Amino acid sequence: MKAGLFAFFITILFTLPSTLSAQDSADGLWDFVMSGPAGEVTAVVDLVVDGSTVIGQFDLGDGRVWPISNGTVNGDTISFDLVRGDSGVTYQMSATIQGDQASGKATAMGTTAEWTMTRAG
Repeated sequence: MKAGLFAFFITILFTLPSTLSAQDSADGLWDFVMSGPAGEVTAVVDLVVDGSTVIGQFDLGDGRVWPISNGTVNGDTISFDLVRGDSGVTYQMSATIQGDQASGKATAMGTTAEWTMTRAG
């Protein structure tokens, strides 16, 4: 009986951390919002985490899809570059993820803007 109880607690001890980190994962679809000089920018963001690498894309609608590059994840922090369509402007994006919410900053051409994402679904 004691051996079975011990095995149960060991199993919980080793599976609980992976369950908790999965809840904070950047994987999945996100609803993105950022205020800019031309108004609010919204997008559906699809992120995939593979180890410490993040890949994905921003779908801004009307056929505008911008892939992310140089994506990394470190704990609850993600960062990546986002090239704005054909303009050649690259945004350096970073955020902290807490559950189903993310808040971050985008830097490009000497300016910084704050943005948020909420897990879609």
